Amino acid sequence: MALQILLNFLIAVVWMFLNNNWSASGLIVGYVVGLALIGMFRRFWPQGFYMKRVWAIAKLLALFIKELFKSSFVVIGQVISPKLNIRPGIFAYTTELTTDWEVTILANLITLTPGTLTLDVSGDGSTLYIHAMDIDDVDELCMEIRNTFEQAILEVTR
Repeated sequence: MALQILLNFLIAVVWMFLNNNWSASGLIVGYVVGLALIGMFRRFWPQGFYMKRVWAIAKLLALFIKELFKSSFVVIGQVISPKLNIRPGIFAYTTELTTDWEVTILANLITLTPGTLTLDVSGDGSTLYIHAMDIDDVDELCMEIRNTFEQAILEVTR
């Protein structure tokens, strides 16, 4: 992936040199030309086209921002409510992620989302112990984590 990014910037600089256009627009056009060239020859790269991973990272960030705002409004609603109507609890979440990096990203995304906190990770990294501010159904919460954060992390890493 790093080699493709470097090659793309090299193509952009060569494009700017050939057109004698040393502006930001020249760089952008050269970068797009480089993307097209690298995309045309993507079958020759063993790891695939790097923009797929960049797109997956952008989707993960957008998902996190969406979940951040959604859970923030839920927590604010619970805090300003005159009657505290929550059921806090701790549950074990078994993850399908295998590498330490993937589990760390998942644990941090859960912790950064208001209303949830990753308390501990098992020694083998397959189970996360999570505290949630309001638990209605543990299975539903586990499926939500699996279908959002975990799926997005798998798209980025694999």
